[in-house]
Amino acid sequence: MSKKAEKGANQADGKKDKKKGKGSGDAAAGPSLAAHPRASYQVRRAKGWGGIAGFALAGYFSYKAGVPYFDLGMRALIAGIVGYMLAWACAVTVWRHLLVAELKTAVERASGPDPDLIPARAEPARNASPEQAAAGS
Repeated sequence: MSKKAEKGANQADGKKDKKKGKGSGDAAAGPSLAAHPRASYQVRRAKGWGGIAGFALAGYFSYKAGVPYFDLGMRALIAGIVGYMLAWACAVTVWRHLLVAELKTAVERASGPDPDLIPARAEPARNASPEQAAAGS
């Protein structure tokens, strides 16, 4: 029996593949940057630009310094990798803070406005004496 036929038979028996896709984390595990639609896109974009910028800058400055071409290429590749990693770390850090801020905002919006922060609603309660407050309610 071929490997494909065995694999098909295993799946037909109800055995599932244990691989999970990117961002398929548990909801109970908390918020995930990989599952966030804008964050994952912008982190990928930042990594790309960071790698290109590191590669280009190192290549340019090495060329201007008169470095041999092999060394110029190696420096550019290493700087590209470093730029990629640095951009990834910065983008993930920024998006972690943004995700926490988005979650706090969502919780505040769901709870409704605080009546103590609305001056028109808070003033009568402050200026009223205890007898007036008891009579008004």
